[in-house]
Amino acid sequence: MGTFQIDFGTSSKSPRIIGIDLGTTNSLGAYLDATGTPRIIPGADGQMLVPSVVHYPLEGAPVVGYAAIEKLKSDPKRTVYSAKRLMGRALADIEGENLTYAFDAAASTQVIHLAIGVTPPEVGAAVLRTLKQNAEAHLGESVSQAVITVPAYFNDAQRQATKDAGRIAGLEVLRLVNEPTAAALAYGLDKRKQGLIAVYDLGGGTFDISILKLHDGIFEVLATNGDTHLGGDDIDQLLMTVALEDLQSEWGIDLSQNGEAYQSLRQAVIAAKHALSTAPAVYLDFSWLGKDYRRELTRDVFERLIMPIVDRTLGPCRRCLADAGVTVEQIDEVVLVGGSTRIPLVRSAVENLFRSRPHTELNPDEVVALGAAVQAGILAGDVQDTLLLDVTPLSLGLETMGGVVSKLIHRNSTIPASATETFTTAVDGQRNVLIHVVQGERELVKDCRSLARFDLKDIPPMPAGLPKIEVRFLIDANGILNVSAKELRSGQQHSMEVTPSYGLTDEQVEAMILASIEHAEDDFRERQVREARVEADQILAAIEKAKANEAWDALTDEQRAVVNLATNQLLLAYHGEDHELILGKIEELNEATHPLAETMMNTAVQGALKGTKI
Repeated sequence: MGTFQIDFGTSSKSPRIIGIDLGTTNSLGAYLDATGTPRIIPGADGQMLVPSVVHYPLEGAPVVGYAAIEKLKSDPKRTVYSAKRLMGRALADIEGENLTYAFDAAASTQVIHLAIGVTPPEVGAAVLRTLKQNAEAHLGESVSQAVITVPAYFNDAQRQATKDAGRIAGLEVLRLVNEPTAAALAYGLDKRKQGLIAVYDLGGGTFDISILKLHDGIFEVLATNGDTHLGGDDIDQLLMTVALEDLQSEWGIDLSQNGEAYQSLRQAVIAAKHALSTAPAVYLDFSWLGKDYRRELTRDVFERLIMPIVDRTLGPCRRCLADAGVTVEQIDEVVLVGGSTRIPLVRSAVENLFRSRPHTELNPDEVVALGAAVQAGILAGDVQDTLLLDVTPLSLGLETMGGVVSKLIHRNSTIPASATETFTTAVDGQRNVLIHVVQGERELVKDCRSLARFDLKDIPPMPAGLPKIEVRFLIDANGILNVSAKELRSGQQHSMEVTPSYGLTDEQVEAMILASIEHAEDDFRERQVREARVEADQILAAIEKAKANEAWDALTDEQRAVVNLATNQLLLAYHGEDHELILGKIEELNEATHPLAETMMNTAVQGALKGTKI
């Protein structure tokens, strides 16, 4: 981090950097040709798309792409798909996912391990390795650097998992680019001086809508929304249900339990769906064990079937506009991404909502990868007169109660960058608040680098939790961090300037990142314990305060005994290392104090109404 890096072309040939769209359903790579035009990199089979499916045989190397799809029929338990959904997540996060492969629940509570002995980043790495090999074969040179796209909603853990996948595949990931930003780059929308851009992305497994603000060539994601379980797969499943019911009626056979037949029918359904994007009617043809099934499917019937699914995408669009604080009339450009946006009904629904014809000039399957290639060209200095923005090498955040770090700007964020978060006080009548700025990837302040401390002074005395302290981080184009804190009720504020990257070498940054990976589980566990203790401190302090209230005396001896017992049990758990036990005892204490809370409320209401005539 620090200054802009600009390269308007040099005499020496810079290393080749490719752009990669690592997708849930399909992945693909792209590069800039000699004319500066982004091109998709074909595989050895001539196909542009590489299905994000990996089969792990009992012996030998993993099988990737179309060959792996064939294994879904014969060996589904060792064939992994939709691994992108698992990136940077824990087992608890994916409950309800309908997948044909199993997980190793005993391996880790925080990092997903598949029963076949691999992790999601390793699955992603297998796909990335194939794209790397395709690029080297097509370009005739070694490729070791890449720009990879990620959904705008990906958090730090998911972004880190994506970078880990690149590292495992032998790629140095120079930049992670938000998918909607890449799509806008592919259409050259960065050439506008300013504007608002909506990117509607309906893929195989997920739907995303993002509102981007463009100002002097810099994209800012104003808001993002969507549904992680809505996409072309739902349309396929709807058509499958119709076909299976037809077959059950005609043949008297339930093919849903036959893996090979089910997958064969699914391929026929998908082919029919694709054809309906250009034809008014198609025939769904399927043969099995000497029997033939044929059904005509018109676009009109198809659109009536899928209308509820398309309508489900419009709600997140409206919410995203509201979150961004903009109206439909203010949107300047609309971009379509994802294969499912080829469906005419989807295109017309988007056009009706945004009252603007969306961009459809580029292949919706390829547009994100093409944008990644443009970003790669900027990094390589192949794109003329384009400013290359630097990124934050480490996350920046604040110390909060319990010595825990609250990250405001995550590492690899493109700068300029800003983030705002609101905090409050923990003590009644607190006049000063210490703002402690830290840098690093660990969960606790003690393991991060302290950058600066300052006091927000002369806050009017208020009960704990009532002050609203807004802290804003702003990193300018030179990598200088400006931190400001303002108490919103009183208007009291303070600000200072920090240079977050000063004094750190690349080796030290790398060491801090590696340490965060190595200690991730222990750090997360300790953070959970500390946060649970902070919550316990708050309820224990509230109960001590309540005991001075006449409502405490109004309780029965039995009610007071129940509260005291629950308090003592929480104190015993407090000093242990089991955060779930602490939270459980907090819940028990909450239950025990219900009569006290009701009595205090009744007393307060009676006091407020005293002398009042109704």
